[in-house]
Amino acid sequence: MELISSQAPGLENDHVIRWKQSGRSIVGYTCVATPTEIIEAGGLLPYRIRALGNGNTEIADAHLSRFNCSFCRSCLQLGLDGSYDFLDGIIETNGCDHLRGMIENWVYQRRPRFFHYLKVPHLGDSASIEYFVEEIKIYKKAIEEFVGRSISDQQIWEQIGRQDRISDKIRTIYRIREGEKPSITGAETLALFLLATAMPANDAENTLQRAIDDCKDRALDGYKARLLLGGSATDEVDFVAMIERLGGLVVTDTLCYGARAFRPRLLEGKRTDPYLTLANGYLENLLCPRMIDGFRSRLSFLLDAIERAAVDGVVLVHNKFCDLHGIDNVQLRLALERESIPVLQIEKEYGARADIGRLKTRIQAFLERIG
Repeated sequence: MELISSQAPGLENDHVIRWKQSGRSIVGYTCVATPTEIIEAGGLLPYRIRALGNGNTEIADAHLSRFNCSFCRSCLQLGLDGSYDFLDGIIETNGCDHLRGMIENWVYQRRPRFFHYLKVPHLGDSASIEYFVEEIKIYKKAIEEFVGRSISDQQIWEQIGRQDRISDKIRTIYRIREGEKPSITGAETLALFLLATAMPANDAENTLQRAIDDCKDRALDGYKARLLLGGSATDEVDFVAMIERLGGLVVTDTLCYGARAFRPRLLEGKRTDPYLTLANGYLENLLCPRMIDGFRSRLSFLLDAIERAAVDGVVLVHNKFCDLHGIDNVQLRLALERESIPVLQIEKEYGARADIGRLKTRIQAFLERIG
């Protein structure tokens, strides 16, 4: 996995550098409910904003208090200190108040060339789908005005098909890691996902296929337990690697930067309206605690992953002050305990090195308990 280890750790990988050198624009987004097909159809590079374990929030804390999610403050820090100056635009969504506060402070201070607020409904019923269709059309018009040209329905269909192929390859990666003899670690999978969301879609297809091919001649052993990692925005490759160094192989996940970010194929049925196809595909599969009355779907998704990957234990993690996942993780923990499934719930500061000793102790004790 040399490609992953060399490119994933930095914000600007080789694909981003080449894209900028060619004079083309990059648009950052944070939420998995953002239809990246529209960005690609406009000739732009969609870039999933991440903090990569950055624990420094000195500048961000002056704009977003320490009573806000530490992941959001870490992203804001990178936005304000110039690390994300390669982004030409930003798309905001109403994922949570912390996320909105992060984006709005970032945009106010740095003034990107392009900004759009995509309103995502909190329900998946027919009225919400209809509303989201209109929001996607407004979003598409904003992209058209930024790039100075129209985007055809055919271009959107082409990008939908490409994202379907990418989702298929990610599912293949997950089948490999969830199988009886995994050949890719949880840390590698997360790094691969982060890399694939920071490069052009056609390059992501090729990169994922290379990773699949590399897995054929590998074998992993020496682990004490098979774990599922679930919870809030977790893009900390080092955190997952630490769990695996202690003996817990993360064979699957229910993370925002992971399994929750790819959806079923959208082109299985007849092609009718690309906007309706996108609205259905993104909203009906949005397994996030921001969605009202969606707990049963999230629990079912979690239980299916546990069974499919023959998981020995579950680690549910959320960043401090993350209200949505903090409450959701309590409900999930109680539901798993009723099913006699070993579960460890962790609240932590994002990227805080001072937290490592406490986390190691708790994870080691959990691995001994499920031993």
